[in-house]
Amino acid sequence: MLLHISGGLRIPLIDEIEEYLYDVRLRWNMPNTLDERIVIVDVDERSIAAEGHFPWQRDKMADLVNILFDDYGIRVLAFDVMFAEPEESTALQLIDQLRGAPGVELPFNELEERWRTDRLFAESVVARDVVLGFVFKPFVSEREPTETGMLPVPTLFAEQLEGITIPFYAGAGFTGNFEELQNAAEFGAFFSYPRLDDVTRITPLLEAYQGDIYESLGLAAARLYLGNPPLQFEFGDEEEFSGLTLEHLRLGDRRIPIDEKTQVYIPFRGPQGSFAYVSATDVLNKRVSPERLRDKLVMVGTSAAGLLDLRATPVSDAYVGVEIHANIASGVLDERFMSSPAYSSGIEAVQIALNLALMAALIPVLSPALAALLILALAGLNLATNFYLWNSTQLILPLASVLIVILVMAFLQITYDYFIESRRKERLGRMFGQYIPAELVEEIDESGEELSLEGENREMSVLFSDVRGFTTISESLEPTELTRLMNEFLTPITRIIHEHRGTIDKYMGDAVMAFWGAPLKDEQHATNALDTALAMVEAMKLVTEEFAAKGWPAIQVGIGISSGPMNVGNMGSEFRMAYTVMGDVVNLGSRLEGQTKNYGANIIISQETAAMISGYALRELDLIRVKGKNVPITIYEPMGREADIRALVREEIALYHEALQLYRSRAFAQAKGLFEKLEAKNASTLYQLYLQRINAFLAQPPEPDWDGVFVATTK
Repeated sequence: MLLHISGGLRIPLIDEIEEYLYDVRLRWNMPNTLDERIVIVDVDERSIAAEGHFPWQRDKMADLVNILFDDYGIRVLAFDVMFAEPEESTALQLIDQLRGAPGVELPFNELEERWRTDRLFAESVVARDVVLGFVFKPFVSEREPTETGMLPVPTLFAEQLEGITIPFYAGAGFTGNFEELQNAAEFGAFFSYPRLDDVTRITPLLEAYQGDIYESLGLAAARLYLGNPPLQFEFGDEEEFSGLTLEHLRLGDRRIPIDEKTQVYIPFRGPQGSFAYVSATDVLNKRVSPERLRDKLVMVGTSAAGLLDLRATPVSDAYVGVEIHANIASGVLDERFMSSPAYSSGIEAVQIALNLALMAALIPVLSPALAALLILALAGLNLATNFYLWNSTQLILPLASVLIVILVMAFLQITYDYFIESRRKERLGRMFGQYIPAELVEEIDESGEELSLEGENREMSVLFSDVRGFTTISESLEPTELTRLMNEFLTPITRIIHEHRGTIDKYMGDAVMAFWGAPLKDEQHATNALDTALAMVEAMKLVTEEFAAKGWPAIQVGIGISSGPMNVGNMGSEFRMAYTVMGDVVNLGSRLEGQTKNYGANIIISQETAAMISGYALRELDLIRVKGKNVPITIYEPMGREADIRALVREEIALYHEALQLYRSRAFAQAKGLFEKLEAKNASTLYQLYLQRINAFLAQPPEPDWDGVFVATTK
């Protein structure tokens, strides 16, 4: 883009878009008013039908000039029509043939004077502010003459430009008006339009031929209307620029912004019809109201389609050529020209840099929605600024390159984000695929939640499971068989944890550690952890049957669950890191798993976990102070979902809780009776444990401050 701005590598597509955006801004900001100072006398279809094929005879053109100046009192007349050759008059040819013929006596001198229409036309423009138009040829083919007709007196002679270097457009040849007419007229101006495309947007005000300088028709007409002030060039400050830079053309107190080739953007007032049109036949027949033409700048042109003076412009695909000159003249009179100074490329580069810097800084830290809003906001801000400067300072600043940069940057950012998103998915898979199921990884990605491996504190649940008697099992198997057993045991355990949205923390030999609530937050972490534990107990029954068929020992697990605030994140050393959880709540979960064999329970949960779940039948096991903690906690054994518990089990749990209450209230004899009753119906390690404690207390009562808390001395 910088190469394009500097001109080192022009990108045609950007130029085309810039031209389109210029046309849009021009159409939106045109005054759309009628300039009553300028009137176009139109050789239209009606004039051709009434007066005959155009070009008309020169005496009719003389009548037109005389009527406009004498009858209507116009101030300036400019012809967007060229008269390259003298008129071939058949009347004059006939007079020459009859002159001297025997027997023919006619007033030959009077007739010759009457039919020399070129002289009549030439006499009509003498001492009047009439501008005759001519054409510069951008190139001359081998078979055409370089010069046709005559050029007017230059606006500036070559010697007047000594010491001034301006890269004017230079004509290779010209087609001017016939000599008699141009000698009679004081002024002449060109109406050619050198341009690079098919749409007329800009035009030079001055062109050179053999070193002399000539002005355009619109400029010449306006200058005569203003009293013919001299032309002067204004250059940029030599200290500010690296040399003289042509900036303005001065007409008296009026300044016209031009480029280094004296080109201007045509200041269209509006669509075609922004100037008053009168039909040429109405002027010849004096049917036009005098007020419409008095003291006006009049331009003679043609709108008839057959005369081929229609041009493509930003405001119309078929715009009458004479009205282009009228727009230029109107712009000179009002000093209403848009400017595109040399420093606009510097402003363009700064705009691009600022937009790129803002987008590069903000888009990566914004959400996709906010990033899209930022892109729209930047585009809107640049558009608004550009339109404001257009309206308030008549300054044309490049717009296409800025908008393209914003769009390209947005596209690149979106593309970059796409690949980053792909990498993010891959990274998520690498980070969490070993710990959590693929479905949960996909859910994390779809949620768009920004996950961090940095340590943070969350309320979560942790589960520890361990195979009871694993040392004995391992000693009874060969190493290869033990490996197979562990794989077939851990596979269903892992599957169950994944099915219940758990994250595998680690495998510790026969033990498994998992947690819920990270990396994706889980409001039901306690329930999901408990459902996992219940499913694991059921799964071990099937695993035991399969192991029995292979001659392997039965598997029984103990599970501890603890809930509460814990630290989660990537922890470890510079050599090895692990995504894990830490804290007292985690340690408690490990201690609870260790107590399962003491209470004969498959699952033990903490009081915090029990408070977070509902719909489960829980049996309170004990009020215990585990090793490493001073504060006692109540621990529970989940018996299953309440809806699945049989009536006999409900009765047993109720009787057990009654016995436990008697035990804690020191009614040891009554408690013993109930525990013996429970033991008789359903032999249990738990009942035996309490009977042992009661017998010990009956033999030696506890201290008066005994609070029913059991102190665990082992992990």
